[in-house]
Amino acid sequence: MPRAIWSGAISFGLVNVPVKLYSATSPKSVRFHQIASKTGTRIRQQRVDPSTGEEVPYDEIVKGYEIGPDRYVLISSEELESLDPKATRTIDIEEFVDLEDIDPIYYDHSYYLAPAAGGAKAYRLLLDAMREAGKVGIGRLVLRTKQQLCALRPGDDVLTLSTMLFGDEVVAPDKLDELDAVEEAEASARELRMAEQLIESLSADFEPDKFHDEYRERILEMIERKAAGEEIAVPPQVEEPAAAPDLMAALEASLAAVQGESEETAGKDGKARKPSKSAPRKAKSKAAAKS
Repeated sequence: MPRAIWSGAISFGLVNVPVKLYSATSPKSVRFHQIASKTGTRIRQQRVDPSTGEEVPYDEIVKGYEIGPDRYVLISSEELESLDPKATRTIDIEEFVDLEDIDPIYYDHSYYLAPAAGGAKAYRLLLDAMREAGKVGIGRLVLRTKQQLCALRPGDDVLTLSTMLFGDEVVAPDKLDELDAVEEAEASARELRMAEQLIESLSADFEPDKFHDEYRERILEMIERKAAGEEIAVPPQVEEPAAAPDLMAALEASLAAVQGESEETAGKDGKARKPSKSAPRKAKSKAAAKS
């Protein structure tokens, strides 16, 4: 059973809902250690003062903020602790907004909220009320000594919480010079129509279990083979310069490939690719449909 990483209460107005916070994700990246190739032993990281060449004990290390070349403002642990946000045990909801008003770029980490002892009824009330209203709660909580902006969203049977980036942490796209060329570019009506047809032919309901980290799977397979004593031959990689595509030719070829794939699939199981829907499925509310 997962362990709660935080416990407290959701607070909005004068209402408190006791909850526990659980991580909603479990990254599956393959982690490697640094090994000396000649001896096969794991490398030990050392904190060395380059001016003396000697290792520095951990208790003699302080934090420093660089304000210029080789110029630092030193900050002690006590000074940092004096600025720590008050470690409250509440998720303070400040306002409710529409889900579509939040650009997904602001989302950071995702969590589940479960009711704590005695909080099941209040939890259910908040879950149902938010779903019916189609709203997302925006608030703050202190997690691991850091104040976090967060979004509280209703799911089918669970409240989810996503920590968020603050506004000044997201780079505005108008900083990208290359986007100036996009404003000047214009596709023909035929190109637009074919692009829409290609999108339509590739449309399907999102099923996350269909997608796998194929690179990670290949790494794990190679590790198993090497652990079993197999020698791995690495083929040389030749980089071919990519030619600038003819947009119309690329669209026509893509449509032909997708249509051929659909016909082949239909011949095997009697079912063609599921056509996209002209409108999203109706749900109890906008938040329920999108959470």
